[in-house]
Amino acid sequence: MLRTSAHGMASADSYESKLICLRSYSNIKMYKSTLSCRTFCACYTFAPKQGIDLSQLLRSDRGMSDSFPLFLRYWLLRAPIAVLVTVLMLFILSACGPRAAILTFGGETMGTTYNVTAIDASGDLDVKEIEAAIAAALRDVNTSMNNWDPASEISRFNASQSTEPVAISPQLAYVMAAAQQVHRASQGQFDATLGPLIELWGFGARNAQSPVPSDAAITQALGKVGQARVLTLGEGTMQKADPDTSVYLAAIAKGHGVDRIAEAIEAFGIKDYLVEIGGDLVARGENPQGEPWRIGIEQPIEGGREIEQVVHISGFGMATSGDYRNYFEEDGVRYSHIIDAQTGRPITHTTASVTVLAENAMLADAWATALLALGHERGMEISQANGLAAYFIFREAGLHEPKFTSLANAQFQTLLKTGEE
Repeated sequence: MLRTSAHGMASADSYESKLICLRSYSNIKMYKSTLSCRTFCACYTFAPKQGIDLSQLLRSDRGMSDSFPLFLRYWLLRAPIAVLVTVLMLFILSACGPRAAILTFGGETMGTTYNVTAIDASGDLDVKEIEAAIAAALRDVNTSMNNWDPASEISRFNASQSTEPVAISPQLAYVMAAAQQVHRASQGQFDATLGPLIELWGFGARNAQSPVPSDAAITQALGKVGQARVLTLGEGTMQKADPDTSVYLAAIAKGHGVDRIAEAIEAFGIKDYLVEIGGDLVARGENPQGEPWRIGIEQPIEGGREIEQVVHISGFGMATSGDYRNYFEEDGVRYSHIIDAQTGRPITHTTASVTVLAENAMLADAWATALLALGHERGMEISQANGLAAYFIFREAGLHEPKFTSLANAQFQTLLKTGEE
């Protein structure tokens, strides 16, 4: 079910525009294009509640722009405040042209939720058409790659016992080519054929009756996985080496869905937006305050929502993979949903989460999973070699209470410095 809304760019309750302009009136540029007439209205309405003296503000050098004609500035500086406010409101409102609008869309998809925030610079785009385009993009991705839909393209491929080349859609071929690229570059730790192991450990479409499988069962499942060994990609085709080979796309399809939504809204001429599906996201342009989009990276604490780091992500896809939300415990042992492709078992190293910024959300999604499987020690080297911005958070070993240390690679540090400037 879609939920949609459209708001004026500086509405009194959107993105705290009024609070930003009221926190320090010395920073207000009242008659510049960076502050709309509606923001000024919000400032005027709420200023008394914030303890701001409007007469002082309007008569100060900081409040009076040089863009006002000299005679008007001379008169305004001497007018009674009641008359002053009335005239200023009429002046500013008459100067307001078409107003940009903030568009928001959201709903459920791929077993999680999605949210879109986009800025309609013209203020006249058809919200229903954009809504329909987003729905169509998500429908295409799910029809092709949803492992929980038995009628999807990937489910039908998995169910087939044929070892002959099977024609696949251009969309699936594109995603599988990216999966193959990350698989090779990550020393095999990103592996779209881990389905048998994911199911065996109870993290797939069904819950295993016995959460901890036997060594024999793990060995048997390992014989069916290994993307480079059991799966062959051709020109528009995909071929199994074993009838029981299956492809599991949860670690890359969400990111691709984010990119498809981004493409859909860009087709309407939208240049400033943030798209998110289940924590995977992409951002372009600026947020409603005219600044780069900023996203917080969570501390890897179960049940917590503390922010570890804030990063500017405009122009990037971003994804975080962690071991602290999807796991189970048995006999005092914690088993993560991230499977080591070499051992067939959940990871045991101390890396708790990895955040990746890449050229698009699909690659960020896949690489976040791969680098978490690798751990921060190997992951640092591989991420830098592949030009990825990566941020690792790992647990300090041997402590009774969890203590975390963060580690950003060179590319990520550069982005942090850029955001601080």
